[in-house]
Amino acid sequence: MDTKAELGHEYLPRVIDTLLAEALDTAGAVVIEGARACGKTMTAMNAAKSYALMDDPATRSIAAMAPQSLLEGGQPRLLDEWQLSEQLWNLVRRRVDAATEPGLFILTGSAVPADDSTRHTGAGRFLRIRERTMTWYEKERPADEGGVSLGKLFDQEPPRTELSAGLGYAELIERMLTPGFPALAGMPQNRARRMLLAYIDEVAKTDAPRLADIRRDPAVIKQLIAAISRNLASEAEYTTLAKDLRAVAPAITAETVASYIGVLERLFVVERQLAWTPELRSRARLRTSAKLHLADVSLAGAAMGATPESLQADPNTAGLLFESAAFHDLTVYASALGGEVRHFRDSNGHEIDAVITLPDGRWAGVEVKLGGAQVAAGAKSLAASLTQIDTSLVKDPAFKLVLTGTGQTYQLDDGTITCPLHRLRP
Repeated sequence: MDTKAELGHEYLPRVIDTLLAEALDTAGAVVIEGARACGKTMTAMNAAKSYALMDDPATRSIAAMAPQSLLEGGQPRLLDEWQLSEQLWNLVRRRVDAATEPGLFILTGSAVPADDSTRHTGAGRFLRIRERTMTWYEKERPADEGGVSLGKLFDQEPPRTELSAGLGYAELIERMLTPGFPALAGMPQNRARRMLLAYIDEVAKTDAPRLADIRRDPAVIKQLIAAISRNLASEAEYTTLAKDLRAVAPAITAETVASYIGVLERLFVVERQLAWTPELRSRARLRTSAKLHLADVSLAGAAMGATPESLQADPNTAGLLFESAAFHDLTVYASALGGEVRHFRDSNGHEIDAVITLPDGRWAGVEVKLGGAQVAAGAKSLAASLTQIDTSLVKDPAFKLVLTGTGQTYQLDDGTITCPLHRLRP
């Protein structure tokens, strides 16, 4: 469908497009989930032949009186924000059951409904895919065909060496603070920051209370998002986060914090990076806590009040933001391959920032470093951590990668590949 004619905006191709096309060829209905304003409606509209927007009051009135009529139209038919009329789920399910061909409906939603029972009835009929905010590649869409393809790395195709000057530190900071939300990506940073703060405010005042009985002041949710931002890409310690909230909620417990994070996950505002737990060669214990990330690094920057000037003077905080940005982009590209991104850490202090695992058993280890000058140290740390893993059970990694902020693309003598994040591709 022509998104320019329907919504007034030209469609910007996304990495998820191929995944969506494959899903529509496979299942009767496809559910696209993700944070509000990450681009789900545009992505679905681009693939759909007709649509019904459930956040339109007129459409909701029709849903109350004649819900079956909302299913009529060219296929695939988009039902945007379907959870605003949950009866649509079962109506779509029955229509899919009665059909023999795939690709009938696309459902999009920015929140997981509280009652999960209807969702399970979609087994065998629905495929779920998650859309995230734009990666650096999607925001910039460089004209050249170079860069480092994650898919080709898994296929044992080494990248071409690129030794031209990379990003400077100031430009790297600017890119980290540029939102991946399509509507905000081209805004001047001061205006984008105001919109990001308004986004957080809306999550706290409207979205979270709509999903759960949150009786505390919205300031608690806002403060929690800020606390997660300060602990970004770190293993989640609910007691630590609770201490950060005591100024606005003196009696808050770790259990309550955990429940609020669950609400933010259902809104796709928070995402967990789970631990990878392979067999080890040593007697070290594996750490199993998840790391927490926000839907977009720019949200974290806004929540903690970061500016380009403050981050240039604080490389430690910039490093945590960059690691989260790397997790985000790696996750988008890994998802296109059917994979996921975890992290590894044992009790002896060995850790791998990102472990990419694919359904066929292939995996790769990624060390994330802010500066190109840290490549050698990153490769050494990665190699030491890999020696702890019993590769007789999980095989050797398909590749080793040191992903940097500033830096170039080349291969080290030990086979480790390094490239900057802005040169990474699907």
